[in-house]
Amino acid sequence: MLANPEKTACRPVVRQALRLLTRAGRRVLTDRVTADFARLKIPVARDPRLLSEQVDLLLVFGGDGTMLRVAREVANTGTPILGINTGGLGFLTVASAAQLPATLRTVLREGFTVQDRHLIEATRSSGGRTVRQLALNDFVISRSAVTRLIELEVEVDGAALTRYRCDGLIVSSPTGSTAYSLAAGGAIVSPDAEVFTLTPICPHTLSNRSIIVSLKSVLQVRVLSSRVDTVLSADGQTHQLLAPGDTVTIRCSRRVAHLARLAGGSFFDTLRSKLTWSGSTV
Repeated sequence: MLANPEKTACRPVVRQALRLLTRAGRRVLTDRVTADFARLKIPVARDPRLLSEQVDLLLVFGGDGTMLRVAREVANTGTPILGINTGGLGFLTVASAAQLPATLRTVLREGFTVQDRHLIEATRSSGGRTVRQLALNDFVISRSAVTRLIELEVEVDGAALTRYRCDGLIVSSPTGSTAYSLAAGGAIVSPDAEVFTLTPICPHTLSNRSIIVSLKSVLQVRVLSSRVDTVLSADGQTHQLLAPGDTVTIRCSRRVAHLARLAGGSFFDTLRSKLTWSGSTV
C-alpha cells in the first residue's frame, strides 16, 4: 500500500484497507513514508519501487497526481497499480474511498484486468548535456511567471511542423488526453490509441489547433525565445528551466505502467461519470 502523505483523508482509508485485507488473510506491505503517515505496524520497504517488487498488487491512495508519481517510480516492475481516489476527478483511479470495501471484495473474489500504458520520454539537449525525464500524462513547455508569449519551433520525424507563439505547448500521451490537454482544448483520446496530442496553450495564431500524430513519431521542440524564461514540466510534478536554443526530444518510452481495472468497467464509463455527461446512451 502507498498513500499520499499530503492528503490527511487518506489516513483512515489506508487503515480501513489494512483491516479488510488482514481479515481476508492477505499479507500487507507498505513503504516507510506511508507507515509513518498512517501509523501502520506492518512490514515496510525502503521505497515504492522495492515495495512493488515484493507484492502482487500495489494499492495507491490519493488522486491522479499520486498515481502519476507512483507510475513513474515503479514502471516496468510488472506490478499492477490499483488506485483508490481520495482527491478530485481521479481518471486513473478505479474507485472512491467510499467504494473501498466493495472494490476489495471484487478484487479478492474475481480478480482484475490490467491495462498497459506506455510512458513517454523527454530528452533535453543543452550545452552538450543530456537530461532525460519520464511522464505518464504529458510534457508541457511553457513560460514562467512573466506574461509574455514564448516562441517554439516544432518538428515531427525531422519534418518542420510550425513555429508556435503561445503561452506553452502540451505534448500528451493517450493517458494524458483527459488532463491538461483537455482543459486547453485538446481531443479526448482512447487510452489504447497509439498517438501523441500536441496542444498549444493560448496560441497567438487562431489557426493553430491541437494536432494528433503517431506515438511512434519523434518530436523535437526547440526554444527560440530569448527574453522569457521557459520551463519543461513532466506530469506537472518535475520541472526544468530551459535556455534559448535548447532542444527537447519527445518519444514513446519503452517503460510501461500497469494499471489494474475492475471487470465490467470501461474508459467510456469513466468519461460519462467523471465529466458528468448527460443524454441518452446506446
